[in-house]
Amino acid sequence: MAPHTAGCTLFITGASRGIGKAIALKAARDGANIVIAAKTAEPHPKLPGTIYTAAEEIEAAGGRALPCVVNVRQEEQIISAVEKAVKTFGGIDILVNNASAISLTGTLETETKKVNLMMDVNVRGTYLTSKACLPHLRKSKNPHILNLSPPLNMKPTWFKSHCAYTISKYGMSMCVLGMAEEFKGEVAVNALWPKTAIHTAAMDMLGGSGIEKQCRKTDIIADAAYCILTKPKSFTGNFIIDEVLLREEGVTDFDVYAIAPGHPLIPDFFLDAETDMTATKSESHGAPQATDGPKVNTESASAGPVAETFRVIQGELNKEMVKSTQGIFQFELSGDEGGTWYLDLKTSSGSAGFGKPPAVADVVMSMSSGDFVKMFTGKLKPTMAFMSGKLRIKGNMALAIKLEKMLTQFNAKL
Repeated sequence: MAPHTAGCTLFITGASRGIGKAIALKAARDGANIVIAAKTAEPHPKLPGTIYTAAEEIEAAGGRALPCVVNVRQEEQIISAVEKAVKTFGGIDILVNNASAISLTGTLETETKKVNLMMDVNVRGTYLTSKACLPHLRKSKNPHILNLSPPLNMKPTWFKSHCAYTISKYGMSMCVLGMAEEFKGEVAVNALWPKTAIHTAAMDMLGGSGIEKQCRKTDIIADAAYCILTKPKSFTGNFIIDEVLLREEGVTDFDVYAIAPGHPLIPDFFLDAETDMTATKSESHGAPQATDGPKVNTESASAGPVAETFRVIQGELNKEMVKSTQGIFQFELSGDEGGTWYLDLKTSSGSAGFGKPPAVADVVMSMSSGDFVKMFTGKLKPTMAFMSGKLRIKGNMALAIKLEKMLTQFNAKL
């Protein structure tokens, strides 16, 4: 009989939607008990689902559900949900620390309240929920804690663009490092992180509409989590990447997890290109100035590829584009032809060129001139560049996403 979670009690934070709910539903199909420890009790204007709608789905899938209002920033709410779980189901076998806050902003752009939120939810919330569950987990036959957090990759590139977020996610991973060792032989403690972006409401907010084609479904994380949680408690202290684990378990078809099979996928944060095992048909991770083919020669082009790109853009601008975009882009480029360039898609019929824009920019994008040319010739997706740290964005994120849509129009000409 394959291992399963039937009769187990899972305490899952942030289980009202997204990855938390997907993990809950996977275990519910076995007949597991699920404690939905999340903060959405009343329907949210922008986000789908509440703890009660999630409870209905869990029961429909074959599980038992206990919806509890838990904001992990409030320790008393954590403790009371843990007590209620033990009273209702007789114990806790598995804790999934999934609740998380994200703000991909630089140090000077991150408001203090956002810093507090990320530190409170991600680090402190994970720590205190683990602390509250541990006495009960120790009594279970095969107890597990699973944190949705990344491998501890210390390359500065993962810190420079969103230092506070990285610190908070690595704080969750450090809980794994410490607690796995502290409770060795008693409780398994592991981290799970997706290899690619996963399509959730959070991703829609970060990436805007149209992003989902570059994401995988939550099922891949749910399957990987299930695989970990059904292993013996001796399996501990691991930082697991969903795809790597599933390949080891014999999964070969990853198209089933794709929202748009064959479409390039966005690699997730904190993972270096060299851990790449999938053939995402996107940019080659070569030297930043390397060019793909004869179209552009960064060194010897007389006008220079950046100037040439702007010349083509200038010729393509029209009122329609301006009307649909309504934004001014400023590009801070480093390397050859470095400096400030702009694309004005707000005033009259638009303009583009070298220097500061005619009015204050809505979004400032910093990158190397080589990557800029790649971006405008369709060899490097802005989202990819952003996720891999090659592109820094300040200001209106939604406009940066709009630019991606427009680039597809330019690409044909460049």
